[in-house]
Amino acid sequence: MTELQAVVENEAGIHCRPSSEILLKCNEFSNCCISVSTENGDVELNSILSLISLGIAYGETVTVKTDGENEELACRTIADLFAYHFDFPLKENN
Repeated sequence: MTELQAVVENEAGIHCRPSSEILLKCNEFSNCCISVSTENGDVELNSILSLISLGIAYGETVTVKTDGENEELACRTIADLFAYHFDFPLKENN
């Protein structure tokens, strides 16, 4: 099992669009069990609704856990996505 922590950098937290991006990447590691833990609970990353239900906000620390094939790469990749600043919603230029 591999475990890494990440601080959420997306200003709007982990809502629908970032959740979708994270789960799409999780699908690339089909032989690896991937989960995320927060102070609000922990879920396996196989459902967008389960991820959104955690209500992960900007600045919150999450722990990504992986177990299986390519678990180190999977953990690092998914933790990086939680720490990524998605540009959602898009900002208008003035």
